[in-house]
Amino acid sequence: MTAWVLRAFALGVLVVGLRIGLGFGMVYWPTHGSSMRILCLVVLLAVIVAWGVLDGRADRLDNPDPERGSDLTIRWLKAAVAGGVGSGLVSWMVDFFPKMDLSDNGLLFEVTAGASFIILLIFIPALIGVGIGRMVAGRAAEKSVNAESERHPVASAH
Repeated sequence: MTAWVLRAFALGVLVVGLRIGLGFGMVYWPTHGSSMRILCLVVLLAVIVAWGVLDGRADRLDNPDPERGSDLTIRWLKAAVAGGVGSGLVSWMVDFFPKMDLSDNGLLFEVTAGASFIILLIFIPALIGVGIGRMVAGRAAEKSVNAESERHPVASAH
């Protein structure tokens, strides 16, 4: 399975799962709606940023030269688009099941406006995570190179 398909599927399932959980929570604890929404948003953002950090770190360790790294932007853009549109479509279908109160949005809304929000919610934090991961791995590599050069100084040629 290609990397972007895995990310799209996993994050789409997470979005739908969080929306279903939020729907149940809003039915049984309607006075806690804002805190449940914030919790769902924090969970989703934490997973996305963490995955982005892992991607960026792995890419920097595989390719120490910043000019030779993988194109993680396109990978995450494809994952965000597929995850956003797919989660909107699945959420629209799940809303037809009895006792499932997801939002009563129409299909057009779910695959356009709703999906665009999810796309941005996946894409931007993922790229922030990629940047953080690359920066952390780059600094760790620089520290190890500097420590190695201090332990074994190069003899100056006379």
